[in-house]
Amino acid sequence: MHNAQTLILGAPQILPVIPRDTILREHALVIRNGVIEAIEPQATARANHPDAEYRDHPGQVLIPGLVNAHTHSGMSLLRGIGSDHTLMDWLKRYIWPAEGKLLSPEFVRAGTRLSIAEMLRGGTTCFSDMYLFVDDAARVVDETGIRASLGLTVFDFPTPWASTADEYFQRGADVVANWGHHDRITFNVAPHAPYTVGDTSLERVAARARELNVPIHMHVHETASEVADALRDQGERPLARLARLGMLDQPFIAVHMTQVDDTDLDLLRERPVSIAHCPESNLKLASGFCPVTRLQAAGINIALGTDGTASNNDLDMIGEMRTAALLAKGVSGDAAALPATAALEMATLGSAKALGLADRIGSLEPGKQADVVAVDLQALELQPAHDPSAQIVYAATRDAVRDVYVAGRPLLRDRELLTLNSQDLHAEAEYWRIRVLETQQPTA
Repeated sequence: MHNAQTLILGAPQILPVIPRDTILREHALVIRNGVIEAIEPQATARANHPDAEYRDHPGQVLIPGLVNAHTHSGMSLLRGIGSDHTLMDWLKRYIWPAEGKLLSPEFVRAGTRLSIAEMLRGGTTCFSDMYLFVDDAARVVDETGIRASLGLTVFDFPTPWASTADEYFQRGADVVANWGHHDRITFNVAPHAPYTVGDTSLERVAARARELNVPIHMHVHETASEVADALRDQGERPLARLARLGMLDQPFIAVHMTQVDDTDLDLLRERPVSIAHCPESNLKLASGFCPVTRLQAAGINIALGTDGTASNNDLDMIGEMRTAALLAKGVSGDAAALPATAALEMATLGSAKALGLADRIGSLEPGKQADVVAVDLQALELQPAHDPSAQIVYAATRDAVRDVYVAGRPLLRDRELLTLNSQDLHAEAEYWRIRVLETQQPTA
């Protein structure tokens, strides 16, 4: 921030998210040491801090950084592999074989770098990850300046990262020991899914999350067949099993939840559970529709995520907001369902709450981290800009994102990445494209 400890960001409009449905006109954020100190009229801010660095964003709107509540950042190198198949077909025939051959620290570092570049260029300042070689993902988060909640992933079967349940837990403990004091890295404990993790490991997950005071992050009720198989094999719905194991009595992020009946709603009510809604991945895999309006009516917090690029195929939170808003209307038959301001809140504060970070990020308020995105509404396609929330959610694309700040540090300026080299990313992606292609050749 040059040598100035204080940075002022001015814009014609600011959407702080809290207070809800508020538009601040000709205001500025006063940022000191990465934290929002005040939000004031521009003239007042400049008069009060004559020595501060001032950055104006003409024709733009400042919003809180978008928070991607669920992704698999290392999987960006598998974008486009096995498209147009069902979830289990896609996993078993395409994704797991490729990962079995290629997964390594180098693969995860390259994939995470590419994902972070894409997320920053789309206005995402924080993401919740679920993947392997977490130490390597943490290193890339540290290098690039973004914020992340990293999942300490658990399976009950071997992967290139760990062979046994004990080893997954030990790997997770090592990551926390290495990165637990980082100012932009937090954690969640991430058992993959009810069908890949048994009761004994899930009870250990619950204990570990309590000990670390972090959320549990898990794919739950992603498809109808997942629920049907559980009923057939175990005699209970996956969510009921998780409740019985005590997992829903502490902060829990249930990813997808396309299958929700009245018994599920009763289990979710009054418990510290958030839903990570990933509408585009669910649509592409034909997994179903998360009943967002029903869940919200029951008082349940909804976060927004993209899922991984292998099943989406992008990490575009602006696109995800639009899809979420349109889908909520189509599924509920109510045009007033999930209005633009609510979609923006879901993608910022809703996701921050799910990650246990709502005291630090998710809205533009004094005392919070200065994770800020400037969205340009000057393009002809966005004129006339009557309602900035509606323009962002229903009309803009992620190309409208101009500048991105995390903890007051600029990471994207005028669409140029400041902590990543685009040419290096292209070269790395091409190297892995060829390696991935080799895994897709049919065996003789």
